[in-house]
Amino acid sequence: MAASTHSASPLFLRETEIRRGLELLYFGNAHITRSIDRGLARQGLGRAHHRALYFIARKPDMPVSDLLALLAITKQSLGRVLNELMERGLVETRAGDRDRRQRLLRLTPAGVELEGSLYEALREKLSAAYSRAGQGAVTGFWAVLEGLIPDDEIARVEGLRG
Repeated sequence: MAASTHSASPLFLRETEIRRGLELLYFGNAHITRSIDRGLARQGLGRAHHRALYFIARKPDMPVSDLLALLAITKQSLGRVLNELMERGLVETRAGDRDRRQRLLRLTPAGVELEGSLYEALREKLSAAYSRAGQGAVTGFWAVLEGLIPDDEIARVEGLRG
């Protein structure tokens, strides 16, 4: 598939341009997440499980409270997801070093393997799209996505960088 020959109009804040961006964001996200749905379904897992696996992989020994804040879901929903992942032997917890009540999350070897295979499918799709678009477009894409994140959450997102 060739790179898009459409460029943003100088009137990029008009309704038609905003709608095009929303549509591309929606369909792009739908297609990239569909690329891992089969692998998740084979495990009896869904996208919420994947999000938890992904962020735990990014920050091993992440406190449950930090994951809760990152995912912005209810404590009950996260508890259900984590319990399923622990029952399947994909995630383990340990007590915090300073606060024994704190639960730190880490992927098990099986969790690392599953998350790695899911990541690889996503990496292939995104890498191909990045290659077609070019470095300047990728930088612009990141800037737009960062602009969607509220200022008070940027530090949390930046904290995921290694």
